[in-house]
Amino acid sequence: MRKFHWISAISILAAAVIIGSCKTKFDTTKSNYTASRSESALEHGRVLVYSICGGCHYDRSVNKFIGTRIHEVPGIVGKVYSANLTNSKSNGIPPHYSDAELKYLLKTGIARDGRFIPYMLRPNMADDDLNDIIVYLRSDDPAVAAADTIIGTSHFTMIGKMAMNMMAKPLPYKTDIKRPLERDSIAAGRYLVDNIGCFHCHSKSLTKLNYLEPEQSQGYMAGGMKFKTPQGIEIYASNLTPDKQTGIGNYNKLQFRKAVKDGESTHGKLRPPMPKFDKLTDNNVDVIYAYLQSIPTKYNKIKGH
Repeated sequence: MRKFHWISAISILAAAVIIGSCKTKFDTTKSNYTASRSESALEHGRVLVYSICGGCHYDRSVNKFIGTRIHEVPGIVGKVYSANLTNSKSNGIPPHYSDAELKYLLKTGIARDGRFIPYMLRPNMADDDLNDIIVYLRSDDPAVAAADTIIGTSHFTMIGKMAMNMMAKPLPYKTDIKRPLERDSIAAGRYLVDNIGCFHCHSKSLTKLNYLEPEQSQGYMAGGMKFKTPQGIEIYASNLTPDKQTGIGNYNKLQFRKAVKDGESTHGKLRPPMPKFDKLTDNNVDVIYAYLQSIPTKYNKIKGH
């Protein structure tokens, strides 16, 4: 019994050392960057924010980016709520961040107070796209107009806090990145799969994602990741490789469009957390389809599919 107590004490001490040794505050940007406003930037930014941020931050019941409960996070980690992205001075993010700080957060995961936030990372996003996202978030569009509300306050368990500390590795601040030309369908599709975040859910594990080199993520695009609906029903992400038996090898371009934009697959309606990407253009979806048809085929039979 005494031996057990010593082992437990050593384990607790080791965990404390690990937690204490992880850096929890990081340097933020000193840049004077200011986003360039234009009508085209606003409209393109609207598409990007709905398509990239909407899955977590958009509440369809009120048609606003006020944040939501992230049901996909396991209870053992805690309760997680996404942030209010409206222009609320009391509860929103945009009014409190400079343009440079918002850009830095999305690239590196480092918040203005130096905290590392290990999700919503887009290190490979083009500078022009980041510019347009910031322009939209600063706009008076009804979906981001000030809403002084908090959906909930995130609370992490001890295991969740340990996991967050272990993941405290900010990404490099990559600049001067250009958006691929749409006529290069494979490159354009790969860019959208990366920055919309398709690979986040359709790879094997959230903890095995490689944000800098998405293709190096474990089980890249072969699906199988487990989620829960708001009703607590377990579902598993689809295999999006071109395998004809377990993937999307038998989908044609129009069927893929309908699945992505309308939420209707060849086997029925798609379920949350898969949103409808109805703001994407047909060409956006077509280049994603072209890219997915070009990646290595992986046989992976998914539970429930």
